[in-house]
Amino acid sequence: MRQLTGGLLLAAFLTACKTSAPVVQQQAPPQPVILTLGNKSFTTDDFFQSFTKNQLSADSAQRTDVKSYLDLYTNLKLKVLAAEAEGRDTTEAFREEMQTYRKQLSQSYLTDKVLVEQLATEAYERMQEEVNASHILIPVVEDAAPADTLAAYQAVQSLRTRAVAGEDFAKLAREYSKDPSTAPTGGGLGYFTAFSVVYPFETVAYATPVGSVSAPVRTRFGYHLIKVNDRRPSRGKVRVAHILIRLSPSADEAGQRAAQERIDAAYNRLQQGESFETVCREVSDDVTSKSNGGLLPFFETGRQVPAFEEAAFALTTPGSYSKPVRTNYGWHIIKLVERRSIEPYAELAPALRQRVTTDTRAEVLRQATVQKLKNDYAIRENKPVIDATLTKADSSLLRGQWRYTEPLDPTLQGKPLVTVADRVYTVNDFFAYVRQRQQPARRDTRTTVDAPVVGVPAVAMRRLLDRFVGDQLMAVEEANLEKKYPEFRALLNEIRDGVLLSQVMEQNVWERSMADSTGQRQYFEQNKAKYQFPERAVATVIVAQNDDLLKQTQEMLTGRPPYQLRRSAADLTFDKNRTGLTSQQRESLFDVLVAMVRNPNYIVEVSGSHDATERDSVSAGRIRAVVNYLQQNGISLTRITEKDYQGMRPGIKDAAAQRRVTFQYLTSSKADIARVINSRQPQATEEAVSITEGTFADGANPYLDGMDWKVGTTTLRRNGKSVAVTITRIEPARAKTFDEARGAVINDYQSILEQQWLAQLRQKYPARINEDEIRKLAK
Repeated sequence: MRQLTGGLLLAAFLTACKTSAPVVQQQAPPQPVILTLGNKSFTTDDFFQSFTKNQLSADSAQRTDVKSYLDLYTNLKLKVLAAEAEGRDTTEAFREEMQTYRKQLSQSYLTDKVLVEQLATEAYERMQEEVNASHILIPVVEDAAPADTLAAYQAVQSLRTRAVAGEDFAKLAREYSKDPSTAPTGGGLGYFTAFSVVYPFETVAYATPVGSVSAPVRTRFGYHLIKVNDRRPSRGKVRVAHILIRLSPSADEAGQRAAQERIDAAYNRLQQGESFETVCREVSDDVTSKSNGGLLPFFETGRQVPAFEEAAFALTTPGSYSKPVRTNYGWHIIKLVERRSIEPYAELAPALRQRVTTDTRAEVLRQATVQKLKNDYAIRENKPVIDATLTKADSSLLRGQWRYTEPLDPTLQGKPLVTVADRVYTVNDFFAYVRQRQQPARRDTRTTVDAPVVGVPAVAMRRLLDRFVGDQLMAVEEANLEKKYPEFRALLNEIRDGVLLSQVMEQNVWERSMADSTGQRQYFEQNKAKYQFPERAVATVIVAQNDDLLKQTQEMLTGRPPYQLRRSAADLTFDKNRTGLTSQQRESLFDVLVAMVRNPNYIVEVSGSHDATERDSVSAGRIRAVVNYLQQNGISLTRITEKDYQGMRPGIKDAAAQRRVTFQYLTSSKADIARVINSRQPQATEEAVSITEGTFADGANPYLDGMDWKVGTTTLRRNGKSVAVTITRIEPARAKTFDEARGAVINDYQSILEQQWLAQLRQKYPARINEDEIRKLAK
């Protein structure tokens, strides 16, 4: 197809060079029609594209031959014609819905997918390594005058010459770098990895050998020199929790001393055995994380300040915590929660593709697309008008506050500014764009550059004009997607048909079948023979890896529910005569609360006792305190049972051990039994036990299929597994009631309504099939 297009263009060019012969515009031959419904024709190409997509469907059950698929295709198009006849494709809601779908589909056509994949792969490769670098920054704003840009470049080039000649890079950074956050420490950025710094900086850092100084690299913040100090393999990601005691960098000596005393006190509490979560909730100044025990999201190198990062990655054992660590935010104690290595590319690829389209690489993608479109569409600039337009910029544009009033002066009002693909854009169009898109000067999130705004307004306006032209190119391309990409047009048409189909099916079939209870009942009465239950067994099937696990499971399922889980929580021990909960006891109870929330079929037995010297009411008070806590946090009383020993527990002589509340979990679900047993087999590669219960017909369960059905328990060995099948009753075959069959009746009734409706549509839109085209496709 590409060769043919090129040949036509060449022929057109040669013909244009011969002025003696007129150019004859040849019309494309009409496409063959395979189906006509009423006055609407459908081409063989459209049908074959739909058929091919059906054949490539992952659902092999949908695949069929050409003639059979033509029936499905005809039914679909008849329904769409019905929707069009009702004007459903002209409503505002439909247009808005289709515009949303179109916008989503167009994004992949307006981005270079090959380049996205290249950037994602490159980022993943860089993530395998961490770079330690220092830099010197000579700021120059994006909209600087050419002379200022040249001066900044010459300054940084001079510094590079000195660094390459052997002068100490850190000394040069302290003296000349204008990055206030790194200059005092010699320009050190610590270790970082992909996505930690702006893309141009990252690219040069990864390309520079250890010990070398890069050539000047321009970012939107100015010119940088980068010295690479070290490289190391990636340390992966960590998730930590922290306790923060805030400390202002400008705090006086008394403030610093008070902060250190607070962090030391928190550290001592941890050393004495208090839980990290309790101390964090009580003392941490990080309001966003303290209620969650200080938990922070996963992060990799380059995402936190260096001191915090190094302390976090130095922890090796989950649950261990650091000594107090000082950063520019204050004092931290850091607990390691989890470490992860970098996931395989296949797993990370979707996130990386998304990430490269949203970080600073997005500008690379945009520029690649705009450059390609400049080759596809003609652009003509009206230079005198552009020159006059640029003079209207002033310093307010650099602050993002530029304004204009209409009408403009006669030299600009309505004047053509630029033509993109034969569409003329005026000065007014561009000024409206500037008002909407202008922004104040940006700052670097990593280096915190705070340079004064010294840009040139006309340069800023010219940059916005280039952006404006790029946006119009993208808009033209988006508007032409149907013409340029047949697969885009086909997919959009498919979505359009799907939206219309859903609307008319809802009205003519689905809604009618659900609302017409009389029709449902009548259809059921006429077709009772279709709705029958076969003989079925009400059974529980236990499959275990060995006989011991099977026996253990059966023992736990003895009797009626609730079943004992043989799972308990940590006891609560109380001081003498005390019934109220301490903060540490509440912390321990949080584990009980989590277990109950995560397992909705759990019941917890709360047992209380007291020593011989305490009143009988003390144990009841302890139970009541625990039950109140659980109730206040959403656990229903129906899921709590109480057991008061009314004194000492039998067999326990220690008085302190009597002053406690204990917990025992039960469940109303057999599946919970299996989960508890499986959790006790940490090395197992598959489930140690599975429990399946239900009402089974022949063919529904392989273990029931291979045995004679009789009430009682049968044990057997199958495929190396120990199996127990308990049949509690056998349901004889019988006819279903209407309520039991209603779901199937509605489905069948929908099919009847749909067939009746299609019969009406076929009368309204008679179908004519081109058998010659069918035969061609069927070969």
